Amino acid sequence: MVFDQPGVMINVLLVEDDPGDVLITREAFAENKVRNNLSVVNDGVNALRYLNKEDEYADAPRPDLILLDLNLPRVDGHEVLARIKSDQELQRIPVVVLTTSDAEEDVLRSYELHANAYVTKPVDFERFLSVVRQIDDFFVTVVKLPGH
Repeated sequence: MVFDQPGVMINVLLVEDDPGDVLITREAFAENKVRNNLSVVNDGVNALRYLNKEDEYADAPRPDLILLDLNLPRVDGHEVLARIKSDQELQRIPVVVLTTSDAEEDVLRSYELHANAYVTKPVDFERFLSVVRQIDDFFVTVVKLPGH
């Protein structure tokens, strides 16, 4: 229970192209009153640039947790996940796939690519808020993350 201490902050990278889902996620984190830093990128190319600290992301903090949508423009979420988990520097970062797809092939492929969890986004606003809060609670208060 490392993260239940006051003042501890984790860095979360949200890879999401839907502005509404970004807003809901920000709201859920804010309502949960957990001190964390939520960074957002809106496609797979920017996610990889962020993680590799390229260009405008040169000073970006290393995420302690990645929330990854699958249906992304330019480079899809499965490709981003594959690159994260095949990179020595990045593979230890937990990745939660947070997507609208409940297709069994997406679930299987995500776990084959070593996702740490797969969560289907509820369409109902309140349920989506609840799901994001639960993810946040789990990774902030229950799990010990590398480097913390």
